[in-house]
Amino acid sequence: MATKAARSKATPTKENGVRVEEGLSLFKSDKFDADAYVQSKCSINEKDIKQLCSYLLDLKRASAEEMRRSVYANYPAFIRTSKEISDLEGELSSIRNLLSTQATLIHGLANGVNIDDEKVSDESLANGVLNFEDNVLSDLEKWAAEFPDQLDALLAERRVDEALAAFDEGEILISQANEKHTLSSSVLSSLQFAIAERKQKLADQLAKAACQPSTRGGELRSGIVALKRLGDGPRAHTVLLDAHFQRYQYNMQSLRPSSTSYGGAYTAALSQLVFSAISQASSDSLGIFGKEPAYSSELVTWATKQTEAFSLLVKRHALASSAAAGGLRAAAECAQIALGHCSLLEARGLSLCPVLLKHFKPIVEQALEANLKRIEENTAAMAAADDWVLTYPPAGSRHASTAFQNKLTSSAHRFNLMVQDFFEDVGPLLSMQLGSKALEGLFRVFNSYVDVLIRALPGSIEEEEANFEGSSNKIVQMAETEAHQLALLANASLLADELLPRAAMKLSLDQTRTDDIRRPSDRQNRNPEQREWKRRLLSTVDKLKDAFCRQHALELIFTEDGDSHLSADMYINMDGNGEDVDSFPSLIFQELYCKLNRMASLAADMFVGRERFATSLLMRLTETVILWLSGDQSFWDDIEEGPRPLGPLGLRQLYLDMKFVIGFASQGRYLSRNLHRGTNEIITKALAAFTATGMDPYSELPEDDWFNDICVDAMERLSGKAKGNNGEVHSPTASVSAQSVSSVRSHGSY
Repeated sequence: MATKAARSKATPTKENGVRVEEGLSLFKSDKFDADAYVQSKCSINEKDIKQLCSYLLDLKRASAEEMRRSVYANYPAFIRTSKEISDLEGELSSIRNLLSTQATLIHGLANGVNIDDEKVSDESLANGVLNFEDNVLSDLEKWAAEFPDQLDALLAERRVDEALAAFDEGEILISQANEKHTLSSSVLSSLQFAIAERKQKLADQLAKAACQPSTRGGELRSGIVALKRLGDGPRAHTVLLDAHFQRYQYNMQSLRPSSTSYGGAYTAALSQLVFSAISQASSDSLGIFGKEPAYSSELVTWATKQTEAFSLLVKRHALASSAAAGGLRAAAECAQIALGHCSLLEARGLSLCPVLLKHFKPIVEQALEANLKRIEENTAAMAAADDWVLTYPPAGSRHASTAFQNKLTSSAHRFNLMVQDFFEDVGPLLSMQLGSKALEGLFRVFNSYVDVLIRALPGSIEEEEANFEGSSNKIVQMAETEAHQLALLANASLLADELLPRAAMKLSLDQTRTDDIRRPSDRQNRNPEQREWKRRLLSTVDKLKDAFCRQHALELIFTEDGDSHLSADMYINMDGNGEDVDSFPSLIFQELYCKLNRMASLAADMFVGRERFATSLLMRLTETVILWLSGDQSFWDDIEEGPRPLGPLGLRQLYLDMKFVIGFASQGRYLSRNLHRGTNEIITKALAAFTATGMDPYSELPEDDWFNDICVDAMERLSGKAKGNNGEVHSPTASVSAQSVSSVRSHGSY
């Protein structure tokens, strides 16, 4: 089995082939119906087609990005191998020439060719030339003797074109003499050695001249063409690249970055030099050497090396200081300037932006984080002295004159102003794919600010002290009054629902301006991302809302000593007093109603245009109290299994309290399904506990109209709108009858 498993892992291609064959079996069948097959695959609606197209576009982009990463991951090794192969070919060519020369010499010696010592001087042999006496030399032999001197003269006078023509002429004559045997082998060998020596000398002269900064572009290209004609193309291409490097290095001497200079100006000047040199080198390479892979690979390697060196210079002299100081705008502008110059090379087939991003992106991210940290710290410092009073933006601020004037406290105004400035700076980050990271960082900062607002609630002090472990909890000004506490919610809700999403829209606008026409779906993809971001902001506000409601619910339910205002005894003891009890909602629910009325009045001024949020806040607070009562197990243990059972008066009072809650919640338009469900559960449990005593709860409860009248009267009296009824409340005993049973049974299912 192990061998079989190993064989199956070793042959994935074969398995893929089998699966492909299985997939094609349908098409090989004689009964295959092409029309029916196409119809079965195309039975989708327009929406599905759009989704499929969107999915295919995303898949195409992902595959293209994956291919690019794969190419760049292995490209250096490929270039290095190509360079080594090119060098090896040059060395083999040199060895071949040497072997040919050696073979010619050996062949001459083997044929017994002897040179008279009187005709060949030692000095002539040392210089690689032969001097013959005129009276015994032919015209060709005379030319062979004089040719080296002619070459020396041309090289001394730097007449390159004539020297190249002479080299070509000499090689032609040598080839003809070799075929016709008009020159001896020794003369041919000496002449070949002389030509090779002068070629090397000329190549050295051309290479040295090409690397001089004073050499003009036309002179450089002529020299490289001449060097290539000498038969050493790899060296000529290397010299071309080195010449461009030496030239821009010389020009860089005039750039002296200092601590007082503007980083963007230095980056612009440096990138202009570097990428212009790369562009010109690419143009010269293509014009002289064409698209031969070996030379193209060397060009890409050289351009990548220069880009990396440029990145290090910019990072050292411009980006590092900006990032350390949190200067996001300066850092982003430097990166954008460099990327702008670099992107122009893509038309020449040089995609060097990933090289810049590899070096720039981490340091710009550092600047981004430093900027976000500064927003967080400044806002926390403002919160330590915030009086939690809502005001309009300060008259001298940049946003005071805009059409969107909203009331916030001082710390929220500061937070909003810094966020607006932040999004002014974040536009250049889109070219580095940092837009999503900016949104995520800002969400983190807003979440931190909401935590500060939660700590401003008085009820959070005890929790912090209980959980304190030497953490970094910052000092914050307490919001003592209900108005101040509602101001905390006004800050968070306005920022999350309007101000921050409106500021983030600048990302979409900048993306629209910078997107390439080949990517039309980017703008569509950006909006869902921002909608999800807004949803997360609002969920963070829910944390503050929950803390606010929990605090006020606990204030209603418990005393400062920890005793409960909402215990089972307040209902159970009503039947044991023997006193006539006025029918009126319990004190805790009266206080809840009054608190909600006060908050609704305050919220009407604080949440102008956002009444829905104010309603949801009141709804949440009411739900918190009712759900706490519904889930308080000790309360229901006393009701259901306590020493004293729940009596008729206690049942009626509990029923009245729930009717009262439903009544004022419905009146205030914050009656929710959760609240309805919570009151139903409480009523159901109370009815079950009363039934367990052996009595019929429906015979003890008045009709609905009685409860409704009591609730309306209570709301009018508590709100100060009571009509002159002298506070009289009808006794329920007269209205309880057998006929009321059927109507009362519906109370548990609103």
